[in-house]
Amino acid sequence: MQKRLLGVGLFLAAAVQAAEPVRDVASGAADREAVAVTVYNDDLALVKERRRVDLPAGLTRLSLREVAAQMRPETALLRAVSGQPLSLVEQNFDFDLLTPQKLLEKYVGRDVTVIRSHPTTGEERRETATVLAAGQGTVLRFNDRIETGVPGRLAFDSVPANLRERPTLSVLLEAAGGKQAVELSYLTGGLSWKADYVANLSTDGKTLDLNGWVTLTNRSGAGFDNAILQLVAGTVNRVRQPEQQRAYAMAAAAPRAKSTEATEEALMDYHLYSFERPTSIADNQTKQLALLSAGAVPASREYLLAGNDWYYRDRYAQIGQKLKPAVFLEFENKGGQLGKPLPAGIVRVYARDSKGAAQFVGEDRIAHTAKNEKLKLRLGEAFDITAERKQTSYRKIADNVSESAWRIELRNAKDEAVTVKVQEPLPGDWEMVQESQKHSKESARIASWNVTIPAGGTTVLEYGVRVKW
Repeated sequence: MQKRLLGVGLFLAAAVQAAEPVRDVASGAADREAVAVTVYNDDLALVKERRRVDLPAGLTRLSLREVAAQMRPETALLRAVSGQPLSLVEQNFDFDLLTPQKLLEKYVGRDVTVIRSHPTTGEERRETATVLAAGQGTVLRFNDRIETGVPGRLAFDSVPANLRERPTLSVLLEAAGGKQAVELSYLTGGLSWKADYVANLSTDGKTLDLNGWVTLTNRSGAGFDNAILQLVAGTVNRVRQPEQQRAYAMAAAAPRAKSTEATEEALMDYHLYSFERPTSIADNQTKQLALLSAGAVPASREYLLAGNDWYYRDRYAQIGQKLKPAVFLEFENKGGQLGKPLPAGIVRVYARDSKGAAQFVGEDRIAHTAKNEKLKLRLGEAFDITAERKQTSYRKIADNVSESAWRIELRNAKDEAVTVKVQEPLPGDWEMVQESQKHSKESARIASWNVTIPAGGTTVLEYGVRVKW
């Protein structure tokens, strides 16, 4: 009997605890004390924000408003920064936002007030109707009829609790009470960044000034004012657990002069770029931030005429007329203000005309480039340099062995001498049997020649090769 009374007492105590009133506390963007946003390359960002809240003692539902609409709620983590620790019970992410249509849909099966105005007197008449449907169209049931459409204005008693005017993370927690700082961190989609570069060539084309910009796009559904911004270059494995993500400090630095460019550091096998100056990132906004600036970077130009390995397997006449060498611009990521990892992006190149005005001369995409590596940008095709390629002889020695001779005539209409790199990929085992100019063996399958063409002149390259495949 005593055990039964003890069991009933425990049940009643639990029921009383379950019936404990839940107090509601709302926190908006105005309560933010600090925000840090780390943006990754592949439409992913880590948001960490600290808010000052006043929590009553006991069971409280804390509504954290103005979080990102593309939040991944399973990654959300709330902890106390000051004061007593919080005991989290449950959390809900309410992203069903308040619109006239959503409000109508939530009122299916409930009563609304229909307000109509008399067409001549303007007198308003009110009727109560039940919303039967609101999907493909509105259906209302009055006392004596059913109508489709909305015959006037609709008035609603209240906004349903699960319909929010802004994305909200609702957390049910136990608190000791009082004012304290809490930190919320979560992963979200809708934030992305890319790097863009502008290279300005000097008049002689031997140096360039390189400026890098970060283009940041925010479509996450939330804005972040005065945020500490960091960018991660590299591909992060998305199946990694949220707690494995790197946490970033949000403490405010002492007032001092701040660089307008990003600082870079290694982060595991990635690279982290940090901006010392806080920046505001509005929702549905694209903005640019300075990444780097380097002047007088040594550069060189290369003209490349590349062939194909299928030339050497059969008999052909003239392979091509007025062939255009590709134009490449090369420079090394080292020395001076360079020598730092460059994020992948597009490099747009400008050259100055005779009047000193900058003109666009081409662009190319670069991959993530480590320091001390060479960058090679394909700008387009040379206009004043042309070539003709002819097969002058062909002899089949065996079923899989042939010998062919070639003549490449290169013409230069420029007012200065140029050097064109002729690059020939050769199939199988190959041997150069004769040539008018010594070749270089770049690899097991590539032979190349650096052919100098005088200003307004012509140079002929002749060679013969035996291939076995």
